[in-house]
Amino acid sequence: MNSVQRILGLESSCDETGVALVEVDGDAPPRLLAQGLYSQIAMHQAYGGVVPELASRDHVRRVLPLTREVLSQAGVALQDVDLIAYTQGPGLAGALLVGAGVAVSLAAALDVPALPVHHLEGHLLSPFLSVDPPEFPFVALLVSGGHTQLMRVDDVGAYEMLGETIDDAAGEAFDKSAKLLGLPYPGGPHLARMAEFGNPEAFALPRPLLHSGKPDFSFAGLKTAVLTQVKKIGDSPCEQTKADLAASTQAAIVEVLVKKSLLALKMTGLKRLVVAGGVGANSKLREQLNAACEKRGVRVHYPELSLCTDNGAMIAMAAALRVQRGSAEPRRDGGFEVRPRWELGAA
Repeated sequence: MNSVQRILGLESSCDETGVALVEVDGDAPPRLLAQGLYSQIAMHQAYGGVVPELASRDHVRRVLPLTREVLSQAGVALQDVDLIAYTQGPGLAGALLVGAGVAVSLAAALDVPALPVHHLEGHLLSPFLSVDPPEFPFVALLVSGGHTQLMRVDDVGAYEMLGETIDDAAGEAFDKSAKLLGLPYPGGPHLARMAEFGNPEAFALPRPLLHSGKPDFSFAGLKTAVLTQVKKIGDSPCEQTKADLAASTQAAIVEVLVKKSLLALKMTGLKRLVVAGGVGANSKLREQLNAACEKRGVRVHYPELSLCTDNGAMIAMAAALRVQRGSAEPRRDGGFEVRPRWELGAA
């Protein structure tokens, strides 16, 4: 196998089609050559959430044109790709099948291997694409619309679960609370913007499991508390009241995420924290984590803002790091399966 390898990564687990090309040269840090992303947000807004069948059909339309665009940006011919990585799961089954089918078909046509990648591992390793990449070992806070987990990470593939949500994810708490406030899909970013103009102490909202002494999360009770407050303020609250409730909701979520992250750091004795996933783009979360960790001599690493949401670059990077460590298990037999439910670290 050549010392220089070009890895094409395809991401299609939900409502974003992502394609990226990463170059691996020996033991040097993998280099992102080009990437492209198409978001389906506008299409799903009319329904207030992701419609799986529409998501799958749109991936079919977008993935090949986006691949051509990325290869053109990089100045690389399709025939010069050495490996094709794709998201195997978790995610929407139909959406995953599109990416997997295209990846394996392209690999067969090019006579190169195809490598299935865990979506959460992609998020977990996405900060290695930043200008300030982390070093192993570290504690990782994976926080998105579907997952909220704290993990000890000793190396690529060496993950120990420390704690996770027992019900809703943090991203769900943002999105569902935003919907209760009448904000458009996707609600989380809209709630965060509205919160900038509100008083975070205006409403006394619960912080579930905050003092449990364990690094587990729970956000379902917070969503119920927000619903109760929405009913109290009536059908036509003023914008300031809505902003206050948005700010109070965000403050509750962020406080739990920060305190649980600090607990995980204390439990492990590690001095490095990696934050990944869509909620990791939240400015208030970054501000409070940075302040709390600085006091404790802890380094915090984030992916670039453009890489917080689902993207092909994180899939290509995860594949590249596994290739470098010799832990990749690519296939050449043209077969594949998708895993809509798949715990990180499970076989």
